[in-house]
Amino acid sequence: MSEPGVLVLYGSQTGSAQDTAHRIGRQARKRRLPVRVFPLDDYNVASLISESLVVFVCSTAGQGDPPDNMKIFWRFVFRKSLPASSLSRLDCAVLGLGDSSYPKFNFVAKKLHKRLVQLGARMLLPVGLSDDQHDLGSDAVIDPWLASFWQKVSALYPSLAGVIPMREDELLPPTYTFHFLDDVEEKTDDRLRIPTESTLPSQARPFPARLVSNRRVTDASHFQDVRLVEFDITASNIEFAAGDVVVMPPCNSPEDVQQLCQLLRLDPAAMFTLKATDCSVVPATLPQPCTIRHLVERHLDIAAVPRRSFFELLSTFASNETEKQKLLEFSSAGGQDELHSYCNRPRRTALEVLADFPHTTAEIKVHYLLDLFPTIQPRSFSIASSLQVHPHRLQILVAVVRYKTKMYKLRRGLCSTWLASLDPAQGDVFVPLWVKKGSLKFPKPKDTPVVMVGPGTGVAPFRSALQERMSEGKHANVLFFGCRSESKDFYFRSDWEDMMKTGHLTLFTAFSREQEEKVYVQDRVRENAAILWDLIANKHACFYIAGNAKEMPTGVCDALKEVFQQQGGVSSEEASQMLETMERTGQIQHSVTQLKSTDDQHDRPLHSLHCGRLTDDPLDPDDIIASTLRHEVLQAAAEVLPHSLSLFSQVRLGFV
Repeated sequence: MSEPGVLVLYGSQTGSAQDTAHRIGRQARKRRLPVRVFPLDDYNVASLISESLVVFVCSTAGQGDPPDNMKIFWRFVFRKSLPASSLSRLDCAVLGLGDSSYPKFNFVAKKLHKRLVQLGARMLLPVGLSDDQHDLGSDAVIDPWLASFWQKVSALYPSLAGVIPMREDELLPPTYTFHFLDDVEEKTDDRLRIPTESTLPSQARPFPARLVSNRRVTDASHFQDVRLVEFDITASNIEFAAGDVVVMPPCNSPEDVQQLCQLLRLDPAAMFTLKATDCSVVPATLPQPCTIRHLVERHLDIAAVPRRSFFELLSTFASNETEKQKLLEFSSAGGQDELHSYCNRPRRTALEVLADFPHTTAEIKVHYLLDLFPTIQPRSFSIASSLQVHPHRLQILVAVVRYKTKMYKLRRGLCSTWLASLDPAQGDVFVPLWVKKGSLKFPKPKDTPVVMVGPGTGVAPFRSALQERMSEGKHANVLFFGCRSESKDFYFRSDWEDMMKTGHLTLFTAFSREQEEKVYVQDRVRENAAILWDLIANKHACFYIAGNAKEMPTGVCDALKEVFQQQGGVSSEEASQMLETMERTGQIQHSVTQLKSTDDQHDRPLHSLHCGRLTDDPLDPDDIIASTLRHEVLQAAAEVLPHSLSLFSQVRLGFV
């Protein structure tokens, strides 16, 4: 039997799988086991044949896709040339993080588990399939799964029986140590340096794009601020096609940066270098040396709703008994409902939690900052322009997220609020960004029609597609667009009108609040059944859906099945089969993110939120009004509380 040790490999898109992987790493250290934790694509996959114990933690992105940081691994492990006994020496387990409201729930974890078995690996226990939709969140599966995993590890390594583990409240060494420097000038952020080499921009080396314009496109009286933002990408080597997305890391607000520095008594101008205490690598996105201001502003996600792991680490600093007991409760499996009520429902930020626990916050050591706060995750936006029409330019449509909870302070989306604050009229503004392939693929043949359904800001990728297709002489285009009001949020109206004048676009609109009975895009799909049947059945049109995934995608698909039944004379079952076939062959494609009942920590592409759940697109205003009414009493109560009330004062007064 080899020496005990654990390798934890993760594929994470929004940070949840990464957080869970590091949680497993901490549990291993407290059992005094050697452990390494890496993103899958940072690990040399060829070395897997010599490993003895590996835990794979992975989420599922998009329509059953692997996360970005495990795609290289994914392609390698599914090579047909790999021998069936490749991993016969490996003991392993797979833990998936998913959401059962998606059709391909935990698809990546299931498929990886099956593939590892095919390659001869011995699975210590069944694949773990955590579900965000569970009443207790993903931990309802993760907690018992991890308990079973450690039991299996103990059985696998009998020598561990004599090892005395660390106490739960015992503080682990930090991952990094800070070494502060004197008389060192701050370097210019390399991310804001125009590269001289001809490399393709990436997360490791983003391109600093100059902000050209930042214009509100909704009427001033409209409830939501939606922006058309344009960047200059000259000399970037960036190329993109319709359906691709642009990715950018946002910054924390100056007010939040200042508050954290005050809470932790940090000098924002202090310069430091980082040194790893184990096999970890210093984050490539942090310059060396670096200032505290840069670290807090661009790296630490202090405005996110903190996860359970935040409270676990915070509890180890606590010496105040009242605060410690509360933190331990929030860290426990049995305290997750309390944590959800305290943190998730009101969308309380990590910064606000620190203010609620002043005694514990005063004891936080600077070396633990990168263990306590996750890294700010980059945000993705559908590109709303084509290089064929706007050379050297890239445009996005951004709905600025603002909403109320029972917290006194208005909740804001980090990235959308940051973007909205940038003003090129005040001087040059540069935003580090890169481009990646999106999920929508448009047909190459000129005679293949496309039908696009994109209500709200979901129309952004279709503007890119239409500009691109018309420049290529592809004129069979149909667009279904929906919004609240023709005069307030009819995005790109002049563009559509110009395209219609040339006869290259057929447009159907649904303005939901312009008549007594609400009308949505799925209603327009039903009304134009004959046209759609001819396009799909006779001309093999491709059908695309993008936008808010609350009810719209299902509604559109149901309407399409009615079209098949009405015009094609098929049964309900046959219509469903037709739809499934079209989805399997790519004739129907979706670019939507469904509503989540738990926190994803980020404003997603095209940023929207409803009752603490994130989506791709601005919500139906009636939903926001209803949400506001539900919170009205709590909001009024919160406003009369002194801003400085601690959590425990609020508990005593019955407001938490």
